[in-house]
Amino acid sequence: MTRGFRRGDPSGEVGFPILLRTADGLQLRAEHLRYAPRDGVVGDPGLGIVLAHGFTGALDKPTFRAIATQLSAYGGVVSFDFRGHGASGGASTVGDAEVLDVDAAVAATREYGYQRVVTVGFSMGGAVAIRQAALRGVRTFSPPDGVVTLSAVSRWYRVDTGPMRRLHWAVMTRSGRAFARRLLGTRIAADGWSPSPTPPDEIVGRVAPIPLLLIHGDQDPYLTMDNADDLYAAAREPVTLWVWPGFGHAESGMSADRVDELGPALIVLGRGVRVPERVT
Repeated sequence: MTRGFRRGDPSGEVGFPILLRTADGLQLRAEHLRYAPRDGVVGDPGLGIVLAHGFTGALDKPTFRAIATQLSAYGGVVSFDFRGHGASGGASTVGDAEVLDVDAAVAATREYGYQRVVTVGFSMGGAVAIRQAALRGVRTFSPPDGVVTLSAVSRWYRVDTGPMRRLHWAVMTRSGRAFARRLLGTRIAADGWSPSPTPPDEIVGRVAPIPLLLIHGDQDPYLTMDNADDLYAAAREPVTLWVWPGFGHAESGMSADRVDELGPALIVLGRGVRVPERVT
């Protein structure tokens, strides 16, 4: 039986509140959960895990907080609100300037003394994690030691599914942005992309030699499986693709069992080693 997160359960301790400052001057709300050993789990106190939520997410969403709390048995965890989300400043650029947010989180994690840092991005956060690692030395300057994506999009303007068509309405129309601001708490930049940032599948090859783990579910209602296939085909070694049977989308698809499958892989990636193929 798959273990889920209990409804109404705060899922452990709230992290220590911190503030991040991005290279373009924004202030981001963040939290630091210290490494918290748990019986039966082999963790790494020298590992820092940076969690990047999906579009319209936030660090205080119950499922996201539960994931952070459970992962703290494997290493320290830094989570944050992307620009335009939650209590962070600015407006969302839906995957472009967000590379600076992840960069600030990685830098802060190293400042806390973690010797190894792995970024874990969900959905939009996964695309951003790819781009942040790939743009090191060009636009970002705090590279991680490993990257994980869960339910990442391969290229922009995907409208293959109903949920993605609704997302595009929210991002690209005035009424949609107003809806996202009022009801979802997400402030989206009105001026759009000019020019469009390099899509993940065109830049993922530059993540190497940082090890990359791509995770996608075969029941994702937002992003079809070809997103993961395209990213995997364009990536360079060391890269691994895990397909999780029955898994839906990003944070909302996670369970306690999935978190405990992910945790040991983060330790491997933090050491600069390719994650083995998943045994089904």
